[in-house]
Amino acid sequence: MSTQPHEPRLARVAAVMADPARSRMLAYLLSGEYASASELAKAASVTAATASGHLAKLLDARFVVCEPRGRHRYYRLADPEVAHALEALALVAERDGHDLAWAHPERKRLRYARCCYGHLAGQLAVRLFDALQREERLASTADGYALTDAGRQWLQALGMTPGPPSRRRRFAYRCLDWSERRDHLAGQLADEIYQHFTQAGWLRRSAGRAVEITPTGRQELLPRLGSDALR
Repeated sequence: MSTQPHEPRLARVAAVMADPARSRMLAYLLSGEYASASELAKAASVTAATASGHLAKLLDARFVVCEPRGRHRYYRLADPEVAHALEALALVAERDGHDLAWAHPERKRLRYARCCYGHLAGQLAVRLFDALQREERLASTADGYALTDAGRQWLQALGMTPGPPSRRRRFAYRCLDWSERRDHLAGQLADEIYQHFTQAGWLRRSAGRAVEITPTGRQELLPRLGSDALR
């Protein structure tokens, strides 16, 4: 029986991700930042030569893009769609042992807050999205959300002035959270909020994708989120 041409090419995607080393590389790149080939080789526990072969396959499948800088080459995930697909697959992979998987101390830190392709994810991100949905701070649109006057005023009270929507990407939309199995906010607005929180000194990057909240962040940010349970 011939494969129908209109069916998605799931087998090709699955084959690219089936190798453990490539999967570890993709997971490492979920922060949205660039990484060198040597960094990815270390993350995948393979030699530089082996990493080069894996990266060639990821480039060919358009999972990643490469940016040459002088004599070095740096890689990142191709786009947010790849990041969202990886998060969704991670959720499915751990659905049977979800609570046990997140019991480890290192995982708990990752669950509290982490970077997801330029925006905030984890428990803190879910609480942020909840706060933005209260008091009509977001309005539904055909492709996600728009920021209302109430939402703009709420963010301005946090010291942030959101930029105008870009024509090149979606402004704000739901993204299913890997650890929480609820939605957090993604898109241009979510990226700007994460950048503001880090620049204000409320959040800081920890090991890998993990994000920590600072003492100032606990004082300034958590009360506005109604997140007493996350202190």
